[in-house]
Amino acid sequence: MSIFGKIMSAIFGTKADAAPAGGGAAAEAGSSGGAAAPAAATVDVAPILDKAVAAKGEKLAWRTSIVDLMKALDIDSSFAARKDLAKELGYTGDSNDSASMNIWLHKQVMAKLAANGGKLPPDIKH
Repeated sequence: MSIFGKIMSAIFGTKADAAPAGGGAAAEAGSSGGAAAPAAATVDVAPILDKAVAAKGEKLAWRTSIVDLMKALDIDSSFAARKDLAKELGYTGDSNDSASMNIWLHKQVMAKLAANGGKLPPDIKH
């Protein structure tokens, strides 16, 4: 399973396994109900991730950090794994510039979660 697929499964449950990582970019915030989001129920992302963070017992800023989001979901957050995720999502920047890549990754993951039926809190920029 792709890294983004693991993120989707962790948040949306096993039904997300069928969702392609690259799909859904056209339905920007999921509000246009386009064909990109296959009849999936809306999932409120924040409570799921907040609960995952609480279970970890450490301070994780999933709202701003791709590393913390991955840690909260028990997904490998190593630099190599993030490079793989960046490649999977079509990152064209310098993958050795981890700060820029991480910011891009977080934004892309949030946008793709929203495009696939994820309801994000208003403070999340995607």
